[in-house]
Amino acid sequence: MKTTLFLILSTLTMLATAIHAQSIDSAALYQDFCSVCHGDKGDGNSHAQQGMNPPPRDFTSPLSALELNQQRISNAIREGVPGTAMSGWKPRLSEAQITALTTFIRTRFMLSARVETTTPGSRTYADFCSVCHGDTGKGAVWATEGLSPPPIDFTDKKIQSSLSRKHMINSVSFGKAETAMTGWKSRLTDDQINTVVDYVISSFMSGSSMALVANNPQNTVASNKHDGHAHTHTDINLPFPDDLQGNLSRGKALYTDNCSACHGEEGDGRGPRAYFINPKPRNFLHTSSRANLSRPALFKSISKGRLRTEMPAWEKVFNQQQIADVSEYVFNTFINP
Repeated sequence: MKTTLFLILSTLTMLATAIHAQSIDSAALYQDFCSVCHGDKGDGNSHAQQGMNPPPRDFTSPLSALELNQQRISNAIREGVPGTAMSGWKPRLSEAQITALTTFIRTRFMLSARVETTTPGSRTYADFCSVCHGDTGKGAVWATEGLSPPPIDFTDKKIQSSLSRKHMINSVSFGKAETAMTGWKSRLTDDQINTVVDYVISSFMSGSSMALVANNPQNTVASNKHDGHAHTHTDINLPFPDDLQGNLSRGKALYTDNCSACHGEEGDGRGPRAYFINPKPRNFLHTSSRANLSRPALFKSISKGRLRTEMPAWEKVFNQQQIADVSEYVFNTFINP
């Protein structure tokens, strides 16, 4: 009996709120409380736009259509959005006014940006990437301030010059060690990963050489075949160059004496010197390492070192056989145990 009465009262309350909302001038509410930041057309194009980071939400964008349902908009109006200039209006607006304002925003500005009009890449980005990398690819405010290192800014020209499509596909697939970037290969198909990388390139990296290829229909197919699915998988069992054969026992001794101080006895990148090094030493146990470090890849990295890191070129100290020995130890002990 009590349950039935509760349901009846709840239904009556919802009906009363809906009826009240219909009698509210929602357009006037929007002009009074929202347009100063979100603009008269809901596209975020306002005088406040230049002074806010992140800028006001563009309700007309396909990404907003993906991310913003009725409940999320209502919650944002009611409670505000942490890390942004969006404050909560609960003290000044009634529930009926919030409902009316939510409906107005969805029907007036988001009607032409239905999910069906978006691309598969934009939908994947909205679902899996935007929470950290933000709507604009610059990095969400909470993530840039709360994560160390912060998410990369795809719009930064220097960062663009250091990235390749293959590198980005590997990062999405297997993650990045010592960062909050996790690997998505267990949840996304190869096609989804390729597509979301192309979306990031075309949407946030305009002007880069990768974007010019991605935006050229005549080159896109060839680029995808050359640098797409086939390159997300490294043949992990490739042999050493020049018919070299590594020796595990000699390699272990070399690793312990020369490598473990940075890379750790367990190969996890947490040796006693790692605390003082930035970027951190390679974690050989990470999924990205195990997916990409074949014997030839290890041999090359150990021989030549790594630019802009403390990893030296050991070919100045070791001969090729010694490099093969330590590479064999790392490969068999940590990469492919």
